[in-house]
Amino acid sequence: MPVNTAASAATQDETPLRVAVVVGSVREGRQGRGVAEWFLGAAAAHDGLDLDVIDLADVDLPLVMPGWGAAPSPGAAAALADVSPRLTAADAFVIVTPEYNHSFPAALKNFIDWHHAQWQAKPVGFVSYGGLAGGVRAVEQLRLVFAELHATTVRDAVSLHGPWSGLGEDGRPRDAAVCEGAAKGMLGQLTWWGRALRAARRVHPYQG
Repeated sequence: MPVNTAASAATQDETPLRVAVVVGSVREGRQGRGVAEWFLGAAAAHDGLDLDVIDLADVDLPLVMPGWGAAPSPGAAAALADVSPRLTAADAFVIVTPEYNHSFPAALKNFIDWHHAQWQAKPVGFVSYGGLAGGVRAVEQLRLVFAELHATTVRDAVSLHGPWSGLGEDGRPRDAAVCEGAAKGMLGQLTWWGRALRAARRVHPYQG
């Protein structure tokens, strides 16, 4: 009987899944960091994850990118030297994003666009927040962006409604039990895809 090498490797590999958690808002007075801290607490109950937080408020990437083949500016190069290797090392990603005007923050799109191969053949999960829609419209647009980058977005997402009703002033959800259940479901899917795609990349390096 033929052996599925990638599936076999995924079953045997118990190395913790390296997950980069990207905090996408840089706005003053943002709740994004509080939402991220809540998510990290919820994720701590999920075994086998090695979480790395990348807060875009601490990443100084210019809006103007160099032309194809040109070197980035010294400032951009310094920022990339810190974050790009962490994206490369990640097996999966979780994007924490608000919804601004039916979409996601410009700083997040800029950060995504500064990278390409780092996203390929890896799963992406979402934790969104904002208004009655809970940020779902921002997530739906991000799914299109990551599809273009050859990433796989997981079906289930965490959607936090607020800030006026569903989130406290610290950015943590008021209905913690429901939100923790959503986080558990999303992380379960992210882990499955993360391990499967990591094993597949080892056997057959992705050719994007």
